[in-house]
Amino acid sequence: MTAFEEMGVMPEIAKAVEEMDWTLPTDVQSEAIPLVLGGGDTLMAAETGSGKTGAFCLPILQIVWETLKDIQQGKSNKVNKEVSPHWLLSFFDRDTGMAVTPDGLRCQSREPKAWQGVRCTKGVTGKGKYYYEATVSDEGLCRVGWSTRQAALDLGTCKWGFGFGGTGKKSNCRQFDDYGEAFGLHDVIGCYLDMEGMEMRYSKNGVDLGKAFSLRSDFKNATLFPSCVLKNAEMAFNFGAQPFKHPPKNGYIAVCEATKECIVNSDVKGAGGDQKMKVINNAPQAIIIEPSRELAEQTLKQIQLFRKHLDNPVVKDLLIVGGVPVKDQISALNGGIDIVSGTPGRLEELINTGQLSLQGCRFFVLDEADGLLKQGHENLINRIHSAIPKITPDGKRLQMVVCSATLHSFEVKRMAERLMHFPTWIDLKGQDSVPETVHHVVVKVDPRNNQSWTNLRKHVQTDGVHSRDNVRPGNNTPETLSEAVKMMKGELCIKAIDTHKMDQALIFCRTKLDCDNMERYMNQLGGGPKNRNNPYSCVCLHGDRKPHERKANLECFKRKEVKFLICTDVAARGIDVGGLPFMINITLPDEKSNYVHRIGRVGRAERMGLAISIVSDVPEKVWYHGEWCATRGRNCHNTRLTTESGCCVWYNEPQYLADIEEHLGVTIQQVDEDMKVPLDEFDGKVSYGAKRAQMGSNYQTHVEQLAPAVHELQELERDAQQIYLKRQYGKEYPWTR
Repeated sequence: MTAFEEMGVMPEIAKAVEEMDWTLPTDVQSEAIPLVLGGGDTLMAAETGSGKTGAFCLPILQIVWETLKDIQQGKSNKVNKEVSPHWLLSFFDRDTGMAVTPDGLRCQSREPKAWQGVRCTKGVTGKGKYYYEATVSDEGLCRVGWSTRQAALDLGTCKWGFGFGGTGKKSNCRQFDDYGEAFGLHDVIGCYLDMEGMEMRYSKNGVDLGKAFSLRSDFKNATLFPSCVLKNAEMAFNFGAQPFKHPPKNGYIAVCEATKECIVNSDVKGAGGDQKMKVINNAPQAIIIEPSRELAEQTLKQIQLFRKHLDNPVVKDLLIVGGVPVKDQISALNGGIDIVSGTPGRLEELINTGQLSLQGCRFFVLDEADGLLKQGHENLINRIHSAIPKITPDGKRLQMVVCSATLHSFEVKRMAERLMHFPTWIDLKGQDSVPETVHHVVVKVDPRNNQSWTNLRKHVQTDGVHSRDNVRPGNNTPETLSEAVKMMKGELCIKAIDTHKMDQALIFCRTKLDCDNMERYMNQLGGGPKNRNNPYSCVCLHGDRKPHERKANLECFKRKEVKFLICTDVAARGIDVGGLPFMINITLPDEKSNYVHRIGRVGRAERMGLAISIVSDVPEKVWYHGEWCATRGRNCHNTRLTTESGCCVWYNEPQYLADIEEHLGVTIQQVDEDMKVPLDEFDGKVSYGAKRAQMGSNYQTHVEQLAPAVHELQELERDAQQIYLKRQYGKEYPWTR
């Protein structure tokens, strides 16, 4: 049995994984795969290249296939048919914004404006005196009590529901009266129901608050269910299966101890019946949203590799992105699709027109969630989530998976709290960090000290922000130095390539225009783009290139038909090239988290990588808006500063470098303009692009690093054994020595 099978992965998928040379699961896969297979919502934070895609694709593919197999065999919806013998909060008799834990004993609502309610799966009727406890487990507004089956889930707002709220009010028929006292975090509320005396009362932390309600005669034969309603809050329930914190007195018993004739099971719609599961062709079981076309393609490719040996039934997948005829995607959906990987724009179009149904969705995945939010897709995510049924056709709860290399952003945390159901965090990296396999260095550019730019006969075409400025050698104005930096960065990029004999590297530029200029320059230096012996052969990858060109350029780079791929930050999230040895930042990103995304393209799969950032020591004037100006369109020529109603800003790279170092908690190694990297700083001889196992003898594996601690633990264990044996039998034993 393989390591993946031991985690619950079915043999057919494990075989495909083995053929991909994945001998062992990565750390994030070891944590995430069992969680997703177990039905939980999952948040993943791990280093770029750590195997996050496989961590959610593997279990989702397996569950989708198993569901299709059940449908193929004509199985009934037994999950809904069976009634649990335990007292639980209902997965069905609840508002869509109310989350219930799998054990049915805790509920949570992250909706800040609307109340969300839930009832228990069982109620009591006839006679008896009953009790249960509810504990406030997170700050927020709560109301807890009893209600009949026909009552509104918003407890206490109709004549059939009776609640006691955290503000110290009791409520029925929307009449809120003072009662007891306010309660909040960690308080335990006891809920009493006397079916013989026809009254309800409450206690707070064991203190009886007195009678709250006298029940009318029309409740004599009613069934009353434990109920609650929350607003941005959380509560835990004990119906008596566990010892109460404050046991009831005066003849009250736990509701779970009610006699059989006094118990009524909830029969809300969906909780009973024997329904046949079926497939809706245009309703996929899994929807995966990616921030870029390249990443959507990459994810779909992984799924296709994993399902290689899955047949009868076949899992059908579809890429939904722009640049592809929409009629082809509609046709594929109508033919039946199980898993969709796509980008927000085209997904929204197909959902809004009804071509893609959300009724069968059981997995909602947001990959690179921080990137999606930064692109402005939060409202779209909210709309899709609200439209997806929270209980699937086969009685399972909707599962969400959120992945990102920068999961600790406030926006991602806020979204997760609002949309996810008690998610489990898989945090294997904490705040942003750089993998051990990546050596990242900085080379400083200072045109005041290095005058080589004054003698350049050929240089990279600059972005034109100084087209109206008097820039010339000897005139050391900020504008002249800024123009010099732009020229010198092109030269230093070539210097880095030559010094390290790079035969494959990613080159990151700030704008699409910079990418185009650099591509043109490198091809000119190497004798043209069609020269097979061009040492600087390159292609571009950015949003202005047509989809088919972007795909062709990326494939060309992966096949090593060209040596260099020049791209912008958007492309950084969609590139996965195995064994990539080098990366060059011609300009640092202004968003510090993007630095990790960029340099994370190298050093993957335990292969060593070198990332070089070219950083200006003087301010550089750049286009604020990139290529597209909101008021003037493309090819804007307004080179004034934004403070002067223009379209340019001064880019302060030393400050961005300081921000990145503070964010990562490291000081990045600086090298001279000769680009020579002192390998002694990185544990000896290194071959970039090779696995780190081939590094010099100074490199310590994790086993070697942990050996002293393991030895110490061994000695402590022996001492503990001797102490026990000596106390128990009055003497020491030599075999523990």
